[in-house]
Amino acid sequence: MVNVRTRADTGRLFLDFRYRGVRCREQTALDDTPANRRMVEGLAKRIQREITKGTFTYRGFFPDSARAAQFDPRDATPNQSARAHAPHSLSSAGPTPTFGMFAETWFEENRPRWRDTYVETIRGTLDHHLLPRFAHQLVDAITRADLLAFRADLAAHEKNNGETLSPSRVNHIMTPLRMLLAEASEHFNFVSPFRNIKPLSLPKIDIQPFSLDEVNTMLDTVRTDWHPYLATKFFTGMRTGEINALEWKHIDFDHDLILVRQSIAKGKIENTKTQRSIRDIPMVPLVRAALQTQRTMIPDGCRWVFAQGNGKPINVANFTNRIWHPLLRHLGLDARRPYQTRHTAAALMLAAGENPEWVARMLGHANTEMLFRVYSRYVPNLTRTDGRAFTGLVNAAAQGAERNERSTGNQRIPASLAMLSRKELEQLVQRLATETNEDQSNG
Repeated sequence: MVNVRTRADTGRLFLDFRYRGVRCREQTALDDTPANRRMVEGLAKRIQREITKGTFTYRGFFPDSARAAQFDPRDATPNQSARAHAPHSLSSAGPTPTFGMFAETWFEENRPRWRDTYVETIRGTLDHHLLPRFAHQLVDAITRADLLAFRADLAAHEKNNGETLSPSRVNHIMTPLRMLLAEASEHFNFVSPFRNIKPLSLPKIDIQPFSLDEVNTMLDTVRTDWHPYLATKFFTGMRTGEINALEWKHIDFDHDLILVRQSIAKGKIENTKTQRSIRDIPMVPLVRAALQTQRTMIPDGCRWVFAQGNGKPINVANFTNRIWHPLLRHLGLDARRPYQTRHTAAALMLAAGENPEWVARMLGHANTEMLFRVYSRYVPNLTRTDGRAFTGLVNAAAQGAERNERSTGNQRIPASLAMLSRKELEQLVQRLATETNEDQSNG
C-alpha cells in the first residue's frame, strides 16, 4: 500500500510504501494542503497500480533518489546526457507538480461528472499515450514544441495493421491533454502551451443513408422478431445505446412519445451522451405499431423494450454480425454500419420538409450546424443554389399584384414582402398559386 504522510518538522508531504520488501520514503516539496494532498494521492494510486501490474520502475518515478540506484544498479551512475534528459521528480524544488501528479488529480476530480465509458476512454488515453510521454515533466515546463512533436509522433504511429492513426483519433488523444493543461495553467498561473494549436483538419463526413425504398425492402425482409427494432431505429434516429437502453416506462402510448432518458454501453446503463440527448421523440404511426407488436413478443416482467432471449438488452455485436450484415448481403446492399439508420432518419426527415431545428431536437443535437454540414447534399431544397425558389416567390408576387390592380374585390399584395412573416409569405404563395391555376383553367 502506498501511503501519503506529512513530515512533522516541515509539514510537507511524502510517500511511504514498501517495494521488493524494502520500506521506501520519498519526499516532495509540497506543503500539506487539500489540493496538494489530492495530487500526491493520485500519484500514490498510480504507483500502487504499476506495482500491482509489475510494471513499476523506481527510477522512472524517482530518478534522483538513492533508492533508484539500489533497485536498478545498472543505471546507478547515469552519464551526463542521461541526466540531462531525465524527467523531473517529485523532489524537484519548484512548487509546480509533475504532469503525472497533476494528471491523477485532474482525473479523480473530473471522474464524477463523466460517463463510465468516457472514464475508461480518458484512463486509457492517459495510460497509453500521455503519461508515458509527459509523466515526469513539470507541468509548466511542457512547451508548444513538445506538444507539436508529440502530435507528429502520434500521426506517424503505425497500428498493428500497418495503418497510421487517423486525424480524428489523434485529435481525440490530444483533447484530454488540452483540457488538462488548461486546468493546470489556471491552478499554477502559467500560459497553456496549447494556446493557438488547432486540431488536425478532418475529412468531410461521408455518410451512406438508405433510400426510403431500401428501408421498406429491409423491413419487409428482416426476420419478424427483429422488424420492430429495425423500424424504430430507422424512423426515430435514436443512437444505438439509446434504443438498446429503452425500458417500457419510457414508452408513452397515451401521448405517442418515446422518452430518451438513458443509454447503455458495454452492458452498463449510463447517462445520455449530452444533456440535449434527453428528449421526447414523437412516434409516427409505423413506430407505434412496431412497439405495440414488440410488446406482445416480450415476456411479462421484462423491463427492456428490446431484449435478447436471456432477458438482457440487445448485444450490439450480436445484432451487427448475425442480423444486420447478413441482411445487407442478402439484399445486395453496400455494407455499412448500423449507425447509418440514424443518418437515414435525419435525411428522410429533412427530405420530407421538416424544420431543421425540429430535426436537430429529435436527434438530440445542440443546434442545426451538423445537419447542414452532414446532410445537405441529400436534401434538394438545402443544396439548391440557383435562386429559383426566391425568383419564383418574387415573380408570383408581381403577377398577383397585376391581377389585384384589375380586381377591386381582391386584397392588395403588400408593397414590401419583407414586411411579411414566414407564415404570411407561405399563405401568400399558396393563394397566388391557387389564383394562377384558376386563371389557367379559365383561359
